[in-house]
Amino acid sequence: MKYKLLGHSALRVSELSLGAMTFGEETGIGSSEAVSKAVFDTYIEQGGNFIDTANIYTRGTSERMLAGFIRSNREALVIASKYSMTTDGGNLNAGGNHRKNLVQSLENSLQRLATDFIDLYWVHGWDQVTPVADVMRALDDMVRAGKILHVGISNAPAWYIAEANAIARERGLTPFTAMQVHYNLVERGIEADYFDLAKAQNMAILAWSPLAGGLLSGKFTAAEGSVDISDTRLKNTPWGKAFLVENRLAMARGLGELAAEMGVNSSQLALAWLMQRPAGDVIPIVGARKLEQLQDNLGCLDITLNTEQQARLDGLNPLALAYPHSLLNNDIYQGMIHGDLRAQLKRPD
Repeated sequence: MKYKLLGHSALRVSELSLGAMTFGEETGIGSSEAVSKAVFDTYIEQGGNFIDTANIYTRGTSERMLAGFIRSNREALVIASKYSMTTDGGNLNAGGNHRKNLVQSLENSLQRLATDFIDLYWVHGWDQVTPVADVMRALDDMVRAGKILHVGISNAPAWYIAEANAIARERGLTPFTAMQVHYNLVERGIEADYFDLAKAQNMAILAWSPLAGGLLSGKFTAAEGSVDISDTRLKNTPWGKAFLVENRLAMARGLGELAAEMGVNSSQLALAWLMQRPAGDVIPIVGARKLEQLQDNLGCLDITLNTEQQARLDGLNPLALAYPHSLLNNDIYQGMIHGDLRAQLKRPD
């Protein structure tokens, strides 16, 4: 396991983050405490130090389990949790980005985790209601109180994150240091804007669902054209049916073919592709319901992709640029802006 700085925070984190969404059995997609502890211990033994959970994961059990797992080694670990998703559908103030939900969610997470502070606290998703200045001020108050050290945001538009950080820096508040986004070989939409944002503001990118809900693990394409539509997790996820679209299955099969040629498996290759993106520094969040799954995924650390292999994987799902990027990157447009001298121009780093 190698380590990297988490954006502009200078916090040292491992190149793979362990997702604890499967710690607990309440939601039907998780594991027992014994299995979860084995997964956690194996990750730590391999040098991992970056644990990702949330207040809603397995209805709080994920955080409660982690309290016991991290107790003897808390200072060496980077613990991330989240708020925003509702914890009570009948309570209007039990969800959202606003200060009341932030305070009550954070306090409950601190109690469940049995810790005095959380290293990285995520806004789990943009609620499209709370003024962005209020969100940044409320988060900064929690930083100043010592209850959280750094802040991040997930599932929000790039323009919103840029506005939030501009307000934070202008007013002397704590800016977001990391973004957690849906990113994998079959979901490349973030590449149009988020990589540039991360570079401009020195932010880390964490990828959730790096194996596309299991599609890129090979379990739905083990045989040519085969799909196990009886898989419980596939049927229960809101985006599950999208995995059955033929073009995505074709991507998964192409991934499997290259993996077989390289002597690795699909999940290892999919994770290696994420970790070695030439345009951005990505930390995949890996979760596992079984110890064997984590052990298998850790094999991605031993894979180095050459240029040809990168291009072949990219070609399975070429990034389709939409407006304005489709215009801004067009040679005719560049000529209209810069004339015959465009070839001599270099975009500043």
